Amino acid sequence: MESVVYDQHFNANELYVIALMTVGFTVYRLLPRTMSPLQTISYMLISVTLGLIFDHTIAIPPFDLYDVGDNSSYEFFDFISYLMYAPYGYLYIYGFERFRISGIITIGYILVWAAIALLFEWLGVKCGVFHYKHGYYILYSIPIYLVVLSAQLSAYRAVFSNHRWQKN
Repeated sequence: MESVVYDQHFNANELYVIALMTVGFTVYRLLPRTMSPLQTISYMLISVTLGLIFDHTIAIPPFDLYDVGDNSSYEFFDFISYLMYAPYGYLYIYGFERFRISGIITIGYILVWAAIALLFEWLGVKCGVFHYKHGYYILYSIPIYLVVLSAQLSAYRAVFSNHRWQKN
């Protein structure tokens, strides 16, 4: 299969990824440290891993629903772009803990973060980070974000939550 070239210059798509990473890591650095370094690294790695798994599941054959970056084939900067998931995954768990989200409010929290993810994706499409194919539409990402955010929260609860050992 021949590679499709969308762009050959360093421009809006790379700048968007760099800006998103810079803002995310800056916010992370400005927040008070309430979690151990092990927890922090774990949240960030889980975020990047889940992003890679789900993105590659739908962005490569047999689905091949969108391309990332300047080409339909992966380039080095495309892999760098997955690092933008790290600080936002941390902020997701940080906010969950900081605001003591629990019960039915958890659903609303997940929905708010899914909306934030959709906004970032929409901006990414406008900047040329994502190129939809085969009739893919941004709203198809909603269930994916709901699954990813729920999986991340489940992983957090299973490994690090203070309540994981308490019997109900």
